Amino acid sequence: QVQLVESGGGLLQPGDSLRLSCAASGRTLSSFTMGWFRQAAGKEREFLGSVIWSVGRTNYADFLKDRLSIGRDSAKNTMHLHLNRVKPEDTAIYWCAASRYTNSRDTGSYEYWGQGTQVTVSS
Repeated sequence: QVQLVESGGGLLQPGDSLRLSCAASGRTLSSFTMGWFRQAAGKEREFLGSVIWSVGRTNYADFLKDRLSIGRDSAKNTMHLHLNRVKPEDTAIYWCAASRYTNSRDTGSYEYWGQGTQVTVSS
């Protein structure tokens, strides 16, 4: 079992930077790909990016690759998301998740999920 807890988010203004953290517990993440997803109201959950924990290799959704950075702190079993220049359309619930499938972008392949954190971008 892997327990995931997201933190950060809240209310941001357009142009701000979003920083989220995902703290993992329960087992080592070395065999997992860790991903970030979001879901806006009325839309499907979408893949944002991921990191292969064992090697730190990242994979980003094309529509965000110029604004998104994902990192990990292996010592703290924590993953970070940094989204620059946020826009109102970035408003969504954001989740971190863990998958045993390497480099997966498929929501269905992620076995463990956090509880989600709301991010609202509004002036």
